[in-house]
Amino acid sequence: MGTFIIKKTNTGFNFSLIAANKQKIAVASQVYTTKSACKTGMASVGKNAARCIEENRIEDQTLKNPTVSTCHKFEIYFDKAGDYRYRLIATNGESIAISEEGYKSKNGCMNGIKSVAINAVDAEIIDETSDK
Repeated sequence: MGTFIIKKTNTGFNFSLIAANKQKIAVASQVYTTKSACKTGMASVGKNAARCIEENRIEDQTLKNPTVSTCHKFEIYFDKAGDYRYRLIATNGESIAISEEGYKSKNGCMNGIKSVAINAVDAEIIDETSDK
């Protein structure tokens, strides 16, 4: 089981997802204005990530002619350094989580995606904000 960590930023709240092996595997792709909205985002990661794996909804944008999927989905893409990364897109088309770091191989990126799907479901929540 993974752990979501809520942190306060200058403009709101964000989260990180930590795998059972203590590796940070995903971060919020946006800053939420309220803690409640941040928690809703975390719940959406758990719900959507698992569904994407179950339904094989992974759009590989690193291919010459990728098959475009409707939302919800994971997207695999290249970052500026040429590493593989993923982002989780919710049913409303919003990016809700992205990989913490780039991966040298597509297989490593796929393992990261699977780890998000496993670790986000029923994850423990640690609130590191000052207004608990």
